[in-house]
Amino acid sequence: MLPGIGLFGTGPIVKALVPILRENGFKIEAIWSRTSAEAQEAAKELKIPFHTNKIDDVLLRKDVDLIFVLCSPNLHAQISVKALGIGKHVVCDRPAGLNQEDALKMVRAGQYYPTLISIVNHSFRFLPAFTHMKQAIEENYMGANITLIDIRIQTGKLFPDINSYDWRCDDMMGGGTLNLIGSHVVDLVTFLTGHLAKKVHGVVRTFTKTTKAINGIRQISAPDFCTFQMELNKGILVVATINSHTSGDNFSLEVNICGEEGQLIVQGGNLLGRKDNSKEEVLYLDTDETDCCSSSVLPMPYAKGLNKMVASLKEAFSPVKEKAGWIKESVCSAAGFEDGLYVQAVLSAIRESSQTRQWVTIDIITEQPDSNAILSAAVRRTAISSIS
Repeated sequence: MLPGIGLFGTGPIVKALVPILRENGFKIEAIWSRTSAEAQEAAKELKIPFHTNKIDDVLLRKDVDLIFVLCSPNLHAQISVKALGIGKHVVCDRPAGLNQEDALKMVRAGQYYPTLISIVNHSFRFLPAFTHMKQAIEENYMGANITLIDIRIQTGKLFPDINSYDWRCDDMMGGGTLNLIGSHVVDLVTFLTGHLAKKVHGVVRTFTKTTKAINGIRQISAPDFCTFQMELNKGILVVATINSHTSGDNFSLEVNICGEEGQLIVQGGNLLGRKDNSKEEVLYLDTDETDCCSSSVLPMPYAKGLNKMVASLKEAFSPVKEKAGWIKESVCSAAGFEDGLYVQAVLSAIRESSQTRQWVTIDIITEQPDSNAILSAAVRRTAISSIS
């Protein structure tokens, strides 16, 4: 029997997720938002029977066993840790929390309750083009060694649907291209290659600070552009550019992986390949026209990956899997909270590199730092920013 769903958040991803969940047979029992008015409006629009602005009102419902945490990142750790502690499965949106400290709390909670699902919504892992690309890499389509990975994403305007200031506009609350899209990129590289970044160099910028709807005292601080390089194990170089400082709303995605004997290219949802001295060939052609994806408010690659991830969750809760105790193993290809901690370490290093204008080594924390250390780090960052 499929678990009842509790949703935290009312943004675009929630509106895209609800029809996908229902298409897969899940029943949505409750929705939470910061204000009662927002929760009520979302519940009415999405036809969800219960709404609230109190976190516990959702978590403690007996008909809710699977939580989707799709609100601002500053609440990810609080909700996820509490949900796991009372026996609820958790799917948390990217990135996992606001920082490594948040992500580490989530990792420890997931380890303490190992039979519960605790995954991060890095839905690119489930996009067929990338699963086929991963398989081609493992089969040495380009040769034994990868040399270069080039990733380019154009998002159109980052805030076209925002009529007033919200957390997506605020860098300190987890908004912007680096968190919302760069986190997908960092996780995708690890998923495809199996290698982690050793050091990074990045530039993060906020070009658009006001819009027609956001032009008062509060200005947009979340970055709308970032570019970064990652050096992986075995000398693999990754170059990624994410640009939402463009006109129009069209989303474009291209991932080009080069090896000693050829290359693999994902464009949109298609996978192309080219061996040395040969013509380009189609390795996978995306012909999926699922209704809930085509009508989604999310870009198509996100929507299709999300649809595949939900289908994997449905399979995980099949009676056979539940009886055999294979629920968590059924979504083993998903990003776990440990992956979320690694992604946070890379994002933190990219931000530091953008401030210091130097390469920064990846440092994954293993224990919570004391408050004095956090304060000292904040003072150093402020000093660096003033010098820049």
